[in-house]
Amino acid sequence: MRRRSLVPIVVVALGLAACNGGEEVDLGDAADDEALDDVEDAPDDDPEDDPDADPDEAAEGGTLRAAIGGDPDQLNPHTTTSSFAFTVLENVYDTLVEPGDDLTMEPALAESWEVSDDLLTWTFELRDGVSFHDGSELTADDVVASYEFIAAEGDNAFRLDPVESFEAVDDATVEISLERPAPNLLEQLGAFKGMAIAPAEAIDAGTLDDEPVGTGPFSFVSFTPGDSVEIERYDDYWGGTAAIDGVHFQVIPDPGVKLTNLETGEVDWIDSVPPEQVETLQDLDDVEVGQVAGNDYHYLALNHEVEPFDQVEVRQAIAYALDIATITEAAQFEAATPNETAIPETSFWYFDHERFGTDPDQAQQLLDEAGVEEGEITIDLMVTNEFPETVTAAEVISSQLGEVGIGVDIRTEDFSTWLADQGDGDFDGFVLSWIGNIDPDDFYYAQHHSEGINNFQGFADDEVDQLLDDAREETDEDTRKDLYDQAAERIVDQASYIYFYNSDIIEAWAPNVSGYETRPDQATRFRGVSLED
Repeated sequence: MRRRSLVPIVVVALGLAACNGGEEVDLGDAADDEALDDVEDAPDDDPEDDPDADPDEAAEGGTLRAAIGGDPDQLNPHTTTSSFAFTVLENVYDTLVEPGDDLTMEPALAESWEVSDDLLTWTFELRDGVSFHDGSELTADDVVASYEFIAAEGDNAFRLDPVESFEAVDDATVEISLERPAPNLLEQLGAFKGMAIAPAEAIDAGTLDDEPVGTGPFSFVSFTPGDSVEIERYDDYWGGTAAIDGVHFQVIPDPGVKLTNLETGEVDWIDSVPPEQVETLQDLDDVEVGQVAGNDYHYLALNHEVEPFDQVEVRQAIAYALDIATITEAAQFEAATPNETAIPETSFWYFDHERFGTDPDQAQQLLDEAGVEEGEITIDLMVTNEFPETVTAAEVISSQLGEVGIGVDIRTEDFSTWLADQGDGDFDGFVLSWIGNIDPDDFYYAQHHSEGINNFQGFADDEVDQLLDDAREETDEDTRKDLYDQAAERIVDQASYIYFYNSDIIEAWAPNVSGYETRPDQATRFRGVSLED
């Protein structure tokens, strides 16, 4: 077969989620050798690149005690959707590329890549000397096996929709052939550890559920469901040996208990801080608080397969009856920004569209048009106590909908049960959030395309489908944004989701924890952390 001509592409040119204004993303322009040097010279934390590094320097040691608010449902990165699982897995696995501090994609397991003139062939060169925690060497076969499993059986198969085939050209080279251009391919491959690379042998054997094996800075030790997860330092990590001996993740659902344990020195780090406590904690000498504007969004979804929520007028009535500013303040205090769309105003992809506001009279009129009488609707609203903000939001929702004669039965579950009921469609409505979003496709496609893997509410609109499909392959940035703006407008207007707010990411840790940073994509990275005396 005749090989296509390949041209090198600078890494940062493809970081669409962190663009600084409507410049054209022309992935087809030829680049010179200097551009390839830019890719290869991108920071990768490889100690071999530091002439002053001492390979024999002893690690500082100590085990970080981290408290997380819920139990991972499992620890297979390819099939879990739990944020608590990914808090752990962020430190066990690597992806081909990964988000840097500004959320643009940087080299990880791939040290460089090229893309063909027609934008349909991407060639990745793997980093040399990378090993899995079982001692086996990373090869292109492992990358191909990981992606083929994800495409066939993984919960993130949609991220590989444009892919025609994966090929291990040789041990260190992976070629990905596309059916159509995909300007966000790097984001899809590297945005989070659901796209992790695992050993082909473990994938074939089906052992990753019980024995996670990655290439990350820490290796898996044990998982006691409902209690804890243990990981330990992997001394042969390609990015340099971590300073700490390991991490003990303790499951503590109660946010007040987590905070107390941090203040009393029983844990060193907690995954979230109750927003009402932020101001108080910032005045304490024995607690460090990390707070950044995040890309998370919080929302209410109604089941379009259940009457009367299959009527757009009823969903719109519910949206008009809600006061999202009040919901935001109750759930997050000053640590969130109300937003009727998904993408936060800090992003280039933000779309300013305030469709509903708060109008109980309009809500009542729509209910009358839909033939719904007062007291006829009672919503079985599913929330989880492992995300306390969902419970708080549900209580406010119940009060506000009561003003227009809609009842709410709040059903509070542990998150594992919540996920199972969501997958089975066993709900009238639910309140939750999506985290770790970077590219606009992350915010809309899987949730609102009629064939989207996470479209649990059952929304279907031909125009939205077409807009989202077109945006996936559009390489002009301004045109791509316009497509997403149009899709977002229809999604909001038809109340596929009723959006509430974008929350800040708030974490806290003891003052002896150094080297940790709170990130807007909520990636929990302990590879640079040390524990001081």
